[in-house]
Parts: sequence; structure tokens; C-alpha cells
Amino acid sequence: MQTSTMWILLFAVVAVVLLIAGVSKTRFTTQKIAIIGIMAALSFVAYEFFRIPNVLGTGSSFHLGNTFTALTALLLDGISGGLAGAIGLALADIVAGDPGYAITTFILKFIIGVVCGAVAHKVLHLKDRTPENKLSYLAAVTGAAFSGLLVNVFTDPLIGYFRNRFIFGQPAEIATVVTKIASGVTLVNSLLSTVCAVLLYLALRPALEKAHLLPKE
Repeated sequence: MQTSTMWILLFAVVAVVLLIAGVSKTRFTTQKIAIIGIMAALSFVAYEFFRIPNVLGTGSSFHLGNTFTALTALLLDGISGGLAGAIGLALADIVAGDPGYAITTFILKFIIGVVCGAVAHKVLHLKDRTPENKLSYLAAVTGAAFSGLLVNVFTDPLIGYFRNRFIFGQPAEIATVVTKIASGVTLVNSLLSTVCAVLLYLALRPALEKAHLLPKE
């Protein structure tokens, strides 16, 4: 697929995601936008400078970029988490000169954030919980963080397969092998990112609340 077509697809994906954010009636306060920007930057840094790239020549990488997608969703909401990860990690692909990867990255990270946010705030009501019962609280935070990252274990290889086949033009046999390897890499990334997101949330939430830096819903 031509590079110009990839850029058009990327802009279309961004437009659809922003439309979803608007339809969801998510309120973007100044505080929230600032946090999303910081988390997007941290996602970019975690991917760009702390990763093992191109595992076995598949294009997949071991990295901790997804940590900040889940963390933002836990601290704020799913749309905000999805945007933080999508912006930061898609930008990393663009800087690397890979608009084709940026298309699927934007979609996948947005999905992670939305799922984490939905489980955290709609199912487990994380913002209403306090760490008095440490085991229950830890289980809720871990479950919420891992929910979106677990979904990514399945969506990343699936969407990656279609990207490799129809955007990059790989033969079906090669795309299938790459997908199998990518599944293992994504699982490792998800487990590591879950641990990091949980630890950061446990440390940051009380500090941010004390400093009144978390936006009021």
C-alpha cells in the first residue's frame, strides 16, 4: 500500500476516535488534558528508549509503553487512557517512519484504554474504593489494569495480521508466523505493563488526590 494511502487511513482512524470521544460526552478539563499529554509523552519515552525492538524480525517489540495507557484509564477514564496511549505510541511509530504501524497502534491503544476504563469505573467502581482492605483493593486495581491489556493479547495479533496482509502486503504464510510470534511478545508486554501500571497507580493516586491534581467528575 502506498505511503500516501497509509497517511489517509491514519487520519481517518484519528477522526473516528475523536468522534467516539465526542459522542461519549467525555469532559476534557484543563487538568485532564494536561494529564493526558504527560501520559502520552511518558508512553512515547517508555517505547522509544526502553524497549527491545523487532523481536525475531517480526516488527514486534518488548516495551512498557502500554503501562501509561492503563494507568491513565485507571486515574481518569477509558477515553482519556485510550487517547494517551494512542497519541504517544502512534507518534513513536510516526517518528520511526512507520505510518502503517501507527494506524493499528492508534486503534489498539485506544481499545486498551476504553476497556481498562470501563472495567475500572463502570464494573469495579475503583474511584469509590479505598485501600482499607488491601487485598481486595489490590485485586480490583490489578483486574482493572489487566482487563484492557488482556484484550490486547488477542486484538494486537488479530489486527496486526490484517495490517501485515493488506497494508504491508505480506504473504499469508509469513503473516501467520509473524502473528504467532507477536502473540507471545504481546502477552509478555501485557504482564509487565500490568505490574508497572498497578505499582504506579498505588503510588500516584493518593499523592495526586492529596495535591488536588485529579479532576473532579
